[in-house]
Amino acid sequence: MLLPALADPTDADAIVFGDRRLTYRELAGTAAAIAKRLGGGRVAVWATPTIETCAAVVGALAAGVAVVPINPKVGERELAHILADSAPASVLTAPGVELPGGLAELERLDVDLSVRSEGLPPEADEEAPAFIVYTSGTTGPPKGVVMPRRAIASNLDALAAAWEWTAADVVTHALPIFHVHGLVVGVLGPLRRGGAVHHLGKFSSAVAAAELAGPATMMFGVPTMYHRLAADVEADPELAKQVAQARLLVSGSAALPATCHSRISKATGQQIVERYGMTETLMNCSVRAWGERRPGTVGTPVDGVSVRLVDDAGEVVSASDDATIGEIEVRGPNLFLEYLNRPDATAEAMHDGWFRTGDMATRAADGYIRIVGRRATDIIKSGGFKIGAGEIENALLEHPGVVEVAVAGRPDDDLGERIVAWVVAAEVVPTAEELIEHVARLLTPHKRPRAVHFVDSLPRNELGKVTKRALP
Repeated sequence: MLLPALADPTDADAIVFGDRRLTYRELAGTAAAIAKRLGGGRVAVWATPTIETCAAVVGALAAGVAVVPINPKVGERELAHILADSAPASVLTAPGVELPGGLAELERLDVDLSVRSEGLPPEADEEAPAFIVYTSGTTGPPKGVVMPRRAIASNLDALAAAWEWTAADVVTHALPIFHVHGLVVGVLGPLRRGGAVHHLGKFSSAVAAAELAGPATMMFGVPTMYHRLAADVEADPELAKQVAQARLLVSGSAALPATCHSRISKATGQQIVERYGMTETLMNCSVRAWGERRPGTVGTPVDGVSVRLVDDAGEVVSASDDATIGEIEVRGPNLFLEYLNRPDATAEAMHDGWFRTGDMATRAADGYIRIVGRRATDIIKSGGFKIGAGEIENALLEHPGVVEVAVAGRPDDDLGERIVAWVVAAEVVPTAEELIEHVARLLTPHKRPRAVHFVDSLPRNELGKVTKRALP
């Protein structure tokens, strides 16, 4: 069963949003009532950060219906594509919400938490689609990732083993719940364990710290949240003491800079766990709760997941020197079923039964994986060298005059690609030459930026990832 705690529910808290909460008994009744209203096919969920969204997803999963989570900030063109591609029969939403465009034309099912029924439907097959989650669409229209129930169950159990995650844990986070990080790991993860999730609505260091000093034992976040938390715990010793009480702080969705690791560790004594995953695979690797929390690494593959590195020719990289770069390929029960209506894209993404992630990494002698970036945007081929943008970004962040940075390659007639950095500076702004020499001294001269642009902010998506294609 995907969520076994619903089969024999108790009065323990399951989902908490501020002063609103659902116990397992209440959630089971609400889910049963929602399931009775759903037919077959698929259902869209207008995924606002509310307790109704969580209940809607649980009810649809109970019914065995595939959920299409919709980002409430979605644009008109993207929404039209998602609805035409996935063809949901209805939309679940919190009451009183005004739905846009095409969603308003679907059968609307308001989630009323006071309406409950007895008896959940029989459990759906483990290969049945649970979600159709749309990718960011950086190279074309977003693709619908069809995720089976089997992938969710197996992967959440693997994470439980890696993080020593039990029913006694309370997870707090402020992640969006239309994506796998916030929805699958951050909501279904606690519910599969029989613990609770406390959603913050909007991230606040003070509120997150109060949770960690109280009922919460774990926090999930993205680097932008941890960057804010680092500054706040450095400025407020009482806040630092609260965060120090956490059992586990987990970061994902993008690489966490080594400087952020160091700042939080120094202020609170906490060493952050990093993990690596993506929509098509859920979580592939993680530092273990008991393992070495080495900044810049995502640990080793979680139970049941196989990870290998391949070179440009598709040959397996045997080196374990933490220097040789290869593309990550993944195999295991965590894999998606297909890209909806895109057999061509599904076939292209596979290589001898392995999923091509497009992420580039190195592997150390002890198996720890270090992500160096995306093949398309973070691997720079300059002067005959293959260079990871992340290494240069971390080096720049060690300079006191750098607050945020993004590095990418730009075409160059002589070098093939030149290394360019976009920097958000501190109050005392360094010169471009100073930063270029800083990198050349820390790394090697061929890894130094050839140009530095100072900007007020970096373009980011809602999970905090820098959208490098949008860099000026």
